[in-house]
Amino acid sequence: MHEIYQARVAEGRLTPDPAQEEVLPEFERIRRELSEAPRGRGGLRGLFGRAPEPVKGLYLWGGVGRGKSMLMDMFFEAVDVPKRRVHFHAFMQEVHEGMHEARKRGVDDAVKPVAERVAGEVRLLCFDEMQVSDIADAMIVGRLFDMLLAGGVTVVTTSNRPPGDLYKDGLSREHFLPFIEIMKTRLEVVELASPRDHRQGRLSGQQVYFVPADRAAREAVDAIWQDLTGGAAEPLRLRVKNRDVVLPAYRDGVARAEFWELCGKALGPADYLAIADAVRVLILENVPRLSRSNFNEAKRFVTLVDALYEAKARLVMSAAAEPESLYVEGTGAFEFERTASRLREMQDAAWGDGGERAG
Repeated sequence: MHEIYQARVAEGRLTPDPAQEEVLPEFERIRRELSEAPRGRGGLRGLFGRAPEPVKGLYLWGGVGRGKSMLMDMFFEAVDVPKRRVHFHAFMQEVHEGMHEARKRGVDDAVKPVAERVAGEVRLLCFDEMQVSDIADAMIVGRLFDMLLAGGVTVVTTSNRPPGDLYKDGLSREHFLPFIEIMKTRLEVVELASPRDHRQGRLSGQQVYFVPADRAAREAVDAIWQDLTGGAAEPLRLRVKNRDVVLPAYRDGVARAEFWELCGKALGPADYLAIADAVRVLILENVPRLSRSNFNEAKRFVTLVDALYEAKARLVMSAAAEPESLYVEGTGAFEFERTASRLREMQDAAWGDGGERAG
């Protein structure tokens, strides 16, 4: 891992960061031990002591933009075992769907066949951005991970929070505490304590608000997207109050969507709060002029901007007009002045510095 890191620094693909380099030995330990461990797959035979003990995994946490996903990229590419990498939200969505199918078959313990399938397919399971905000996830995640580890699966995950802050102040949190203990005892918990937000640095000083939303704006947004994500993306489904909120393109905390995909649907404050909690940068394209003719969409846009503002997320946007001219007539135009002011503030080069989330 260290050789790969140094090679990318020499190529100019990475800026050297001592905090990142301090984490490399943990990734190298896992890579080496996985390569040396028995290659038989465990499955839930591990519950009866026949699956090999998994290699101790890693819980890597730290502020946004510190390079957690970049290090995970390097690690995942370097490991040659049956493996899978998935965003934590997407994985839990799959788990709930699998449990639903198991219940339809009359299975009493619906978690078990889901864990058994995963443990039979992979030896390494990597999660991007572990965070738990849904009570349905909180109620099952402890048993699920206990079964996965017992089945011989090594878990490596990134998060913006230390284990003890997961599902903080959540309903019935006492049922979630065993999962926190699993994370603390079965994984190495390491903080990536870099003072530098590399992602913010790439946006700092750049234009992030484009008028009009024409071909030139699209090309500029494409360049930002390519720089932040490498161009690779997949949809992200967020479970909010038993409904799915879909971000059509997502990678490593950066999401991209059209105005009508997020504001043209009947979404509410809880949905926009979930989006703001899941992303560090939102690219929102083709925001039209707002008026009485699209009043409901305008209200949703205001709510979305408020949620992103409170979360200190970055907003990259293409629009039909400058903020002060987006909403100039109709009910709500006066109140939009505050939103216009926030849109201006969020364009500042220092906006969101330090990666601290509000709340």
